[in-house]
Amino acid sequence: MKWLVTGGAGFIGGHVVHALLRRGYDAVVLDDFSTGRAEVVPEGVPLIQGTLLDSGVIRRALEQPGLTGVIHIAGYKFAGESVGLPLHTYEQNVVGMMNLLDEMQNAGLSRIIFSSSAAVYGDVDVDVIREDHPTKPANPYGESKLIGEWLLHNMGVAHGMQHSSLRYFNVVGSRQPGIFDTSPYSLFSLVFDAISKGVAPKILGSDYATHDGTCVRDYIPVGLLADAHVVAAERLANGDPLEPAYNIGTGTGHSVAEVMKVMAKVTGIDFEAERVPRRPGDPATVVASGELARRDLGWSPETDLTQMVESAWQAYRTHSRTD
Repeated sequence: MKWLVTGGAGFIGGHVVHALLRRGYDAVVLDDFSTGRAEVVPEGVPLIQGTLLDSGVIRRALEQPGLTGVIHIAGYKFAGESVGLPLHTYEQNVVGMMNLLDEMQNAGLSRIIFSSSAAVYGDVDVDVIREDHPTKPANPYGESKLIGEWLLHNMGVAHGMQHSSLRYFNVVGSRQPGIFDTSPYSLFSLVFDAISKGVAPKILGSDYATHDGTCVRDYIPVGLLADAHVVAAERLANGDPLEPAYNIGTGTGHSVAEVMKVMAKVTGIDFEAERVPRRPGDPATVVASGELARRDLGWSPETDLTQMVESAWQAYRTHSRTD
């Protein structure tokens, strides 16, 4: 198998590329380097630099010989920021995906694994979210991901496109040396940056309807998430049945305040967080059932938050020493 990985020079995409190679498969990477880095891509893996807004770039990537399909991870992923940038979010995530699907159809490629998100659900009133829960995104980012799933459904009906969407929850940690989360908005990055500079990290909202007033999220290790992509790709290539969407979560939630306590313990840096107003578009609780992914994708996630923080902190420190 050989898969085109859009966004394959980024945090999640880079881990997926390495997971493919680890299983003996081949990869091609398409990335615009808006958040990705060329050094993430393993030596020998073809790398096409460009944006999904350029159909010619997509066409060139799909001309790589022997492609089995596409693992589509590229996109604008900043949910909170998307509230103020709706047109940019839709352009990157909807128009870009439309271009990709159009060029896939022209190239005769009919298999795609899509990087979706828990943001398709919005603010929920259940303890654990199943895939059949109503989708009511709370921000343009979530809306753009839901539209991506609709596009895949409609391409399946109209043209027989084979697809499955993986709805990520909060992806953290690191398994591959040199690949780390560079997002300026992720909780882990924000806290590590702050405490490394001797600044108090911020808790964005402490008046949510949760046990301690701070947001609750389902944190998943990026290495196991990458493995789930590979299994989904294998099943799609073999013609095995897949659900249209899978939650990739642990079923266990941790609040922002709880995560910060673990971070203080792991880093050995004692700190007191500053509590500031909520960020627009952030739901209170987002925790997933991963039962379907366990059944079909071999998803057996770790739920040890300490291990996730340790791997992320090690990756952060290694990166900081090389800057």
